[in-house]
Amino acid sequence: MHLLIFLTTVKHMNKPRTAITPTRDENYAEWYQQVIRAADLAEASPVRGCMVIKPWGYSLWENMQRVLDEMFKATGHQNAYFPLFIPLSFLQKEAAHVEGFAKECAVVTHHRLELNAEGKLIPTGELEEPLIIRPTSETIIGDAFSRWVQSYRDLPLLINQWANVVRWEMRTRMFLRTTEFLWQEGHTAHATRAEAVEETMKMLHVYGEFAEQWMAMPVIKGEKTAGERFPGAEQTFCIEAMMQDRKALQAGTSHFLGQNFAKASGIQFLDQHGMHQHAWTTSWGVSTRLIGGMLMTHSDDDGLVLPPRLAPTHVVIIPIFRNDDERARVLEYCHGVANELRQQRFGNRNLDVIVDVRDERGGDKVWHWIKKGVPLRIEVGPRDMEKNSLFVARRDLAHKDKQSIERNTFIATVSTLLQTIQDNLFARANAYRKDNTKQIDSKEDFYRYFTPERDDPNLPSPIHGGFASTHFGGDIELEQKIKNDLSVTVRCIPLEHTEAGTCPFTGKPSKTRVIWAKAY
Repeated sequence: MHLLIFLTTVKHMNKPRTAITPTRDENYAEWYQQVIRAADLAEASPVRGCMVIKPWGYSLWENMQRVLDEMFKATGHQNAYFPLFIPLSFLQKEAAHVEGFAKECAVVTHHRLELNAEGKLIPTGELEEPLIIRPTSETIIGDAFSRWVQSYRDLPLLINQWANVVRWEMRTRMFLRTTEFLWQEGHTAHATRAEAVEETMKMLHVYGEFAEQWMAMPVIKGEKTAGERFPGAEQTFCIEAMMQDRKALQAGTSHFLGQNFAKASGIQFLDQHGMHQHAWTTSWGVSTRLIGGMLMTHSDDDGLVLPPRLAPTHVVIIPIFRNDDERARVLEYCHGVANELRQQRFGNRNLDVIVDVRDERGGDKVWHWIKKGVPLRIEVGPRDMEKNSLFVARRDLAHKDKQSIERNTFIATVSTLLQTIQDNLFARANAYRKDNTKQIDSKEDFYRYFTPERDDPNLPSPIHGGFASTHFGGDIELEQKIKNDLSVTVRCIPLEHTEAGTCPFTGKPSKTRVIWAKAY
């Protein structure tokens, strides 16, 4: 008994200390929640399934929004805003769309509250027609487009909306799946099928560029199968990323809607020959789930790790001093460094720099900023000032990995250093995905790949499988069976098609490989 206690104690002592517990290996889902809490990104709301996005988390969304908005406008899109409420009759016009979202709709049935005899507020004033709180805006925007589009000269119509939506989710998780979330939704109308398809693919590539160049998150661009397609669309395309638990995250979608919504909403125009035609439409969107995806792609057991291009703060400076005289001199030095750094540019903005003057211990300040994911930390004390140098640490490296850099050299090269961190995060995530993607050509190997083996039934299920590349014939019933058996779905049919082959599940011919994974 004493030996067992001794061995357990030694094992615990030898275990590296981390700022976040549990670690990714111990309990990935709880690790994710603890990183959000430690970085002060968000907190639970009194409304079930909703969240309060706190300033650090909202700054991430603002930075994403700023970059994406510039990318949308560079491709000819304009911003507009449409009502939060959608008449029930609008959704009923497009049958497939209604069926796809019916179970997630929040419905407004009354327009006021009154006090009853017991002094309690009760809904009253029943609406003639129930209103749906938007789960997506195809129908309400289609109604507006039917008035805005009259002639081929009005096309293409390229509109984007920044908004919130509500989908009544049963199982929620901050940023990844919440009842209410923030997003952008693009909606466009075109004179021809070819133009609408071109728009669909153009916006898919915009999302891919943003994910890889700004989020440092490698993605696979591809088409969804019929079973995973957006309700009412002819084709749905997506970007899929691998998280550190090897699950997939659908990070953005772009839909070719054909003429289905145009016919339902009456979006018609007179063509060059004076003939009435229905427009061809698209829709596309990303949401605050990008924040969750970025967290799970890069963060470690010490907290959040942020790609510099989207970090709210690029550099934090931590003054180190022992008395009031040192304090005054060190703070003056630190603010001088900060002002010089703020003149430097990185990405699409000047550097954001914080001098941490809080009345806290130096070690507590260091861990505060490690957990918040700031790319560069600088510690400055009297000895550093004497040498006109800075003690610098990168968040993408171990927290003890620091180096002294001459002040002017650091300021001159800080943008290059930030880009090095950005590139390193992408390379690391890309290597992880490559190492955890397997080409599989038999049903037995496929099932084995996605079936975790438990050493102890009381422990959390171990991480198992990653991305599997197999041939697939496209059978919807088979796809559903595999989903029921393994909780695995076809994430996409990659745009970069591979060789033809044989489906390992049916033995039937297959035109190309698809990517399978467990997913959020």
